[in-house]
Amino acid sequence: MLGAFGFGLVTAAILSVSAVGFTLQYSVSNVLNLAFVSIMTASGFVAYGLIVVGVTLWLAIALAALAGGLLSALINWGIYTPFIRRGTSTFGMVIVTISTALIGQNLIQAAVGPGFFSYGVVTGRAVNLGGLVLTADQVVTIGVAVAVMAATYLGLQYTKLGRAMRALSVNPSLARACGVDTGRVVAVAWLASGVMAGAGGALLFLDTATFSVTTGSYFLIVIIAAAVFGGVGSAKGAFLGAVILGVATEVAGAYWIPELKDVVAFAVLVLVLLVRPRGLFSEIATLRQAVG
Repeated sequence: MLGAFGFGLVTAAILSVSAVGFTLQYSVSNVLNLAFVSIMTASGFVAYGLIVVGVTLWLAIALAALAGGLLSALINWGIYTPFIRRGTSTFGMVIVTISTALIGQNLIQAAVGPGFFSYGVVTGRAVNLGGLVLTADQVVTIGVAVAVMAATYLGLQYTKLGRAMRALSVNPSLARACGVDTGRVVAVAWLASGVMAGAGGALLFLDTATFSVTTGSYFLIVIIAAAVFGGVGSAKGAFLGAVILGVATEVAGAYWIPELKDVVAFAVLVLVLLVRPRGLFSEIATLRQAVG
């Protein structure tokens, strides 16, 4: 049981970084960025390339996160923004993001090939925490996730830019009327989202024995599930949803058919949505509806 719980914590750590990044950008820009997983994959391979040439694991993850941030900002500036300025509908933007994701995945495959890869990082000594045994890599994963979540919480709660993001996520028109530089806030949100996607991609590949271009594809569904579970647009909801779904999948996999462990996570999601259709923390959606 403790072993499964430990694996669940690692999965929850990776999922929380990714889900919070996904929902943070969506809450500010209102663009459902389905190319998020392509940014994760590209960043994961950036970390892989850096590790191959001798860069330390910590620095490789940090640089992969930076690469993810820059790629996310570039995609928004070069692809999404022109469509938004032309008044493309919400459904139209979904098609644009799907197209971007497919193009990105194929470009990555053309660059690295269809084979399987591994970070090949030496695991190191296991850490025993009151019967909970974690490898050094798993401790790194959880540590990075805790640092990213703490920085995100402090940034949203106690900085001027964070308060502007929260205001823009609730009522863009009122935020503009109050003097918020919405263009700058949206750009920063895309950058921050990409940084979390980059970190999430590197951590996902680190946690996987071998990975390929398609490894992260399935993860997008779980990310969206965690965001919906907590309430779309709520960072703390995405974090809680990631923790619950991450632990639930691994514990279920230990006592059921491992290949079907995600079924339990989605069953939990359905049950929660039956009780709270907008998710556990649905204040963003509720406020948007109230001011709309």
